[in-house]
Amino acid sequence: MGSADSKLNFRKAVIQLTTKTQPVEATDDAFWDQFWADTATSVQDVFALVPAAEIRAVREESPSNLATLCYKAVEKLVQGAESGCHSEKEKQIVLNCSRLLTRVLPYIFEDPDWRGFFWSTVPGAGRAGGEEEDENARPLAESLLLAIADLLFCPDFTVQSHRRSTDSAEDVHSLDSCEYIWEAGVGFAHSPQPNYIHDVNRMELLKLLLTCFSEAMYLPPAPDSGGTNPWVQFFCSTENRHALPLFTSLLNTVCAYDPVGYGIPYNHLLFSDYREPLVEEAAQVLIVTLDHDSATSASPTVDGTTTGTAMDDTDPPGPENLFVNYLSRIHREEDFQFILKGIARLLSNPLLQTYLPNSTKKIQFHQELLVLFWKLCDFNKKFLFFVLKSSDVLDILVPILYFLNDARADHSRVGLMHIGVFILLLLSGERNFGVRLNKPYSVRVPMDIPVFTGTHADLLIVVFHKIITSGHQRLQPLFDCLLTIVVNVSPYLKSLSMLAANKLLHLLEAFSTTWFLFSAAQNHHLVFFLLEAFNNIIQYQFDGNSNLVYAIIRKRSVFHQLANLPTDPPAIHKALQRRRRAPEPLSRTGSQEGASMEGSRPAAPAEPGTLKTSLVATPGIDKLTEKSQVSEDGTLRSLEPASQQSSSDGSPAMEEPDQAWREQRRLSSASASGQWSPTSEWVLSWKSKLPLQTIMRLLQVLVPQVEKICIDKGLTDESEILRFLQHGTLVGLLPVPHPILIRKYQANSGTAMWFRTYMWGVIYLRNVDPPVWYDTDVKLFEIQRV
Repeated sequence: MGSADSKLNFRKAVIQLTTKTQPVEATDDAFWDQFWADTATSVQDVFALVPAAEIRAVREESPSNLATLCYKAVEKLVQGAESGCHSEKEKQIVLNCSRLLTRVLPYIFEDPDWRGFFWSTVPGAGRAGGEEEDENARPLAESLLLAIADLLFCPDFTVQSHRRSTDSAEDVHSLDSCEYIWEAGVGFAHSPQPNYIHDVNRMELLKLLLTCFSEAMYLPPAPDSGGTNPWVQFFCSTENRHALPLFTSLLNTVCAYDPVGYGIPYNHLLFSDYREPLVEEAAQVLIVTLDHDSATSASPTVDGTTTGTAMDDTDPPGPENLFVNYLSRIHREEDFQFILKGIARLLSNPLLQTYLPNSTKKIQFHQELLVLFWKLCDFNKKFLFFVLKSSDVLDILVPILYFLNDARADHSRVGLMHIGVFILLLLSGERNFGVRLNKPYSVRVPMDIPVFTGTHADLLIVVFHKIITSGHQRLQPLFDCLLTIVVNVSPYLKSLSMLAANKLLHLLEAFSTTWFLFSAAQNHHLVFFLLEAFNNIIQYQFDGNSNLVYAIIRKRSVFHQLANLPTDPPAIHKALQRRRRAPEPLSRTGSQEGASMEGSRPAAPAEPGTLKTSLVATPGIDKLTEKSQVSEDGTLRSLEPASQQSSSDGSPAMEEPDQAWREQRRLSSASASGQWSPTSEWVLSWKSKLPLQTIMRLLQVLVPQVEKICIDKGLTDESEILRFLQHGTLVGLLPVPHPILIRKYQANSGTAMWFRTYMWGVIYLRNVDPPVWYDTDVKLFEIQRV
């Protein structure tokens, strides 16, 4: 039968279904088989031939027929899994049912009355063995998930068969799926022969699996929902005998993928790469199964022991979710190396610039990879330490800075900006990250930033400056995070370039203008962060940082203005008047922009009409991080009060802006319009805590000496002054060094909720062919046009 006839028959069946007013019996195979037995339709055909309006009409007008359709389709998948799909016909039926369910499920999820349907058992529905078996009948959802898991390890359908031609077919029930893992890597050494058909079949089944999990999109974001998705919970439980090999298959498929195509230019244009869609689907299924709020559940401890297996068995039992559990117990160095290299290779792929335009394939799933990297670091501390152990972490840092710089003007990529900054915040809580940043930056990734000679720390500061001064308004909530990262790494930065030093002082200049300080309740925190970073560098890394010291001396007026900040009401009023005339927060003036790098394009705003999904607000920096003090021996001691839950303040012993939180509420008057307005008491409450002592002392000692050199030698030349500062010392002249404070990321349900909305938003927007969720009534986020 031709493809056109096949489509026609399928369409006829759909029309019959939508027009029948009477329930069709589940036993009427002649009717139901039309949907899957005699047709060969692609997933695109199914989406075209089963319009949304018709699915909704059946749901409203003849619900029992929709229920039977779902039940029968699941039954066919279960039969296929039982039999092992040996014939072509069986394989075709499984694929057809899979496509049909992928089409219909979102319309079941969008209607609250139907949501329990898959979790109910279907009484007496065609199961052999009569009544007594109904007692332990499974809910439809469980049967469906177990069938998908079985089908993903089905010889000659989704995995290579191991039998010789003379043997009888492998028995599906006795098959050890750990011998059929899809790709070499973690816990598996054998790389199977690539097989196009198997990849395509896996992809179809993974798409159905992702659609099952997508019920989460139809529930509004609720911080207290604890967020266990029943589909994910069951699939990742011990009920699924394939949990370990499937987790390993997905992880290895993603991390082993090399999009460049054996290094031959234009290779991807000659051979359609059927692996990429599978890798994308695998990455999406993986991050959804790992959606687990680590703040609310016991997570496995790290104890450094190793056993002979890929998963560490010595830890106490971890989370119920086996995927999270396995991820947290990977511990072998070679496995970490494989994962890190794979993710770094894929994240760097969009940055590959070659002399031949379009000669290398560019992947599109970097956002999924960033979520995966985040989960790895968050759930597996040994992996985090491994990442920071060598300069390999820079292979993750540079792509992240590239994405941040590239997306800074684009409203549709706010989520990408956030996850990039969250990852850097997490890394910056570890001393090793600051140390690694001292490595010289020589790779020239085309970015529209000034060309400079320096370290990875300079690159980070220059990109952060660019985001703050030329990103769009919606990025303001990230400023606290960006500067917290700078503070966290500052005690370890051996030598900032002149460019980076000037950028930091330009930020201080912009943030310490009176109108900026007085125009919002938290703006002064940014000044505190910058002063803290300067103090760390002066106290702990003075010797190599003559560029920064010189920049501070040149801009000394900024520090004097801060020390003499006006606090009387008329001055506050005047500063705010000035703001109404000049609303532009940060001008580029006063910061010399050198020529941008060759081959770079300026960061562009989104094309009008680009779709984006809304995100929930992220917690403030005080909720996102926990303050720790670095002791003499380098260990960290938490400074958070024991009653963390009840108080959002830092401990009173610390001179910290956080203390002003509650004070601010009290001291600043809220006018009738609900507009916040600053008062003298409020300004005084934090002005007295500005940590200016170290810098004032430095200026007091060095400025006269520098001025003297200039007068004596009639100097206008920087190099002489820099040489003097390089050999100068402030030993014994500065106040006693303060303890180093690190603000480490701490898991919290606010971020867990943010990740859930971000991740599903990415998946929603990226699945356009077929458009699985488009035009369905999702509740987790809103779909907006730029």
